[in-house]
Amino acid sequence: MTLTIAGEKKEYAEGTTVAQLIANEKISDPQSVTVSVNEEFLRLAQYDSYVVHDGDEIEFLYFMGGGC
Repeated sequence: MTLTIAGEKKEYAEGTTVAQLIANEKISDPQSVTVSVNEEFLRLAQYDSYVVHDGDEIEFLYFMGGGC
């Protein structure tokens, strides 16, 4: 199946979970990343069970604090 990950088309096997994507994409800090699938944010507890589908658009987002 074809997924769009951070704007890039990639091929993955049917039945791939978000947790598997995080591992395969070598996300450096998986506990701190927020994942959106088709512009909907997932909870960390969903990563192991959420199966992505052909045509899904996935983004890995990191929120950083800062300020004065």
